[in-house]
Amino acid sequence: MKIVIANTTHIKYAEIICETIAEAALVRGTGIAKRKPEYIATKMENNNAVIALDGDKFAGFCYIEKWGHGKFVANSGLIVHPDYRNIGLAKSIKEVIFKHSRTKFPDAKVFSITTGLAVMKLNSDLGYKPVTFSELTDDQTFWDGCQTCRNYDILTRTNRKMCLCTGMLYDPNNNNKSASKEVKESVFKRLKNMKQNLFLKHEKK
Repeated sequence: MKIVIANTTHIKYAEIICETIAEAALVRGTGIAKRKPEYIATKMENNNAVIALDGDKFAGFCYIEKWGHGKFVANSGLIVHPDYRNIGLAKSIKEVIFKHSRTKFPDAKVFSITTGLAVMKLNSDLGYKPVTFSELTDDQTFWDGCQTCRNYDILTRTNRKMCLCTGMLYDPNNNNKSASKEVKESVFKRLKNMKQNLFLKHEKK
């Protein structure tokens, strides 16, 4: 197994990456923004992605997005093929893409929005902290990308202040690492449950 910075030689995997993301969204029943192979290919061409390969077989993927004229970057599209789940690969990919982001964009704040408890824990271990959406990028293009998510209606009806996703931020100017160690997965679970209960009650009215 190897995890490398993606390039043009990996464009042949773009189709299966998109298929794996779409299938994961159906299985989880949570919001995952869909992407087209052409979009994934562009990330590879610009060396803004990492890919995990078992020989020539696709195992996992994640890419970098730049927002607000480089003030913010996001590690998005983290996905692991079903054949390689539950072996710690997601954590390894997350660590590689985070390090790559910090190398390419050392002054940028790194953020994430996710409904996944495992991703929240991975982010926390890297030094992210939970934040309100107002602390994330105000780049409209980023938020437009949420339109393919099944929870987009929640985001719009709350005027982009809240959703089932949790916003998390790594600020290179703050010592996030030491502060984040006390954030446990149980905290994220309670936060997610609170959001789900809030919006489910709203929809039943």
